[in-house]
Amino acid sequence: MRERFLLFIILSCLGVFLYVFQNYVNTTVGFVILCVCMVIYGLYSIAATKYQKRKLKKHPPVVNENYKPFVSIMIPAHNEEYVIANTVENILGMDYPFFEVIIIDDRSTDNTAAIIKDLEARHENVKALIREQGAFPGKSAVLNDALVIAKGDAVLVFDADATVDSDFLKKLVPNLEPADVGAVQARKIIRNKDVNFLTRCQNNEYTLDTYLQVGRDAVKGAVELRGNGELIKRKALEDIDGWNNYTITDDLDMSTRLHIKGWDVRFCLDACVYEEGIVYLMPLFRQRRRWLEGTIRRYLEYFAEAMKSKKMSLRARLDMAIYITQFIMPLWFMMEVFFRIVKLLTDKIDPYSLHNVLWSSLIVSLVVGLGFLFAIRYSLRKYDYVPRMSALKQAFETTIYFLIIWFPMELFICGKILFCKKDMNWGKTAHGLVKEEESRQEAVGIKEENNAVESVTV
Repeated sequence: MRERFLLFIILSCLGVFLYVFQNYVNTTVGFVILCVCMVIYGLYSIAATKYQKRKLKKHPPVVNENYKPFVSIMIPAHNEEYVIANTVENILGMDYPFFEVIIIDDRSTDNTAAIIKDLEARHENVKALIREQGAFPGKSAVLNDALVIAKGDAVLVFDADATVDSDFLKKLVPNLEPADVGAVQARKIIRNKDVNFLTRCQNNEYTLDTYLQVGRDAVKGAVELRGNGELIKRKALEDIDGWNNYTITDDLDMSTRLHIKGWDVRFCLDACVYEEGIVYLMPLFRQRRRWLEGTIRRYLEYFAEAMKSKKMSLRARLDMAIYITQFIMPLWFMMEVFFRIVKLLTDKIDPYSLHNVLWSSLIVSLVVGLGFLFAIRYSLRKYDYVPRMSALKQAFETTIYFLIIWFPMELFICGKILFCKKDMNWGKTAHGLVKEEESRQEAVGIKEENNAVESVTV
């Protein structure tokens, strides 16, 4: 109810602001000021990143070879029979001396439970935790159950489709050593990015996120966990009472609560976790719906607490406030254009003049879109080493992808929060769809072959 009330207040204030100021000043000016502030902060992040790189080059950090905490690796799995075995075998190949793997079957209806029991039987440092069908739903509840039996001083969370290089933990763990660091996030990369347009855009989206996370890390801002490849200090977990069972985005919720408690969250560019991109549109919509709803609800729930926190750094608070504007801007633009069109249809004023004003809003939005496009291109060039023209083409595709996915999704989520009851439908990401389709086609082929043999026999 509080989230619904706060969102209603925010949208009402934004609507009143736009409606009133359109009668006295050109609200495009306000939109431009907001964009300029974001650009200034972006340039500040780039400068901080370059300064940090030069500083580390002159004075390379000394890695404490004796800091090797025991790590409990948790892998929640719900109907993951196509990918879970490959993931566990890959993780067991990491070159790190002290870790255990806890695989949690979360009420699966396929062969997941049998597979992870077999993995437990074959590997002494693998534990299988089977949750009952009536257990509390959600990834957070799964991880809290596993934390009870975990022995580690740190917890590493992987998705069921994750794969990593053998030196993953060697690169990630040293970042957790400072006393004020509560968690570290690895870079995420789409493993099957070349399958189709959607997987390519998802990887570009992740690359842009890498660029943003590197900048936030450089300015000591509010770096966020991403669920897959997140390493969390047990002391920090206990300080915030574990995962929040009543959130649909466990990683974002935990990130904010860690910052509020004064813990720093770092981003490790060198440690990469590879995951499967979604190849079909509807599963992608379900996943992004959950991400966006969890993000907005997280801000509504914790923003006041974050701004009042005496432990959260000023930089982290400012960084969080800046990033909230990325959700305000689409709403601002859509409401701005809506009010302009209503005035055009109902007011007895010079339509040509208003038409120019409407075009001014569209032109500003085009400029914002171009800025977004070049940010993606810069990310692809810097972190994926994509050739110039290919990077520009992919940046254009990804900008369209964002427009199609995020703009209507934000309207839908705002409506859902305002008018629908909160639910725990966290929109499970479907993994192994390619393998599942291959298995289905293979089964169909075998059946057709057997039918053909029977026909010949007859």
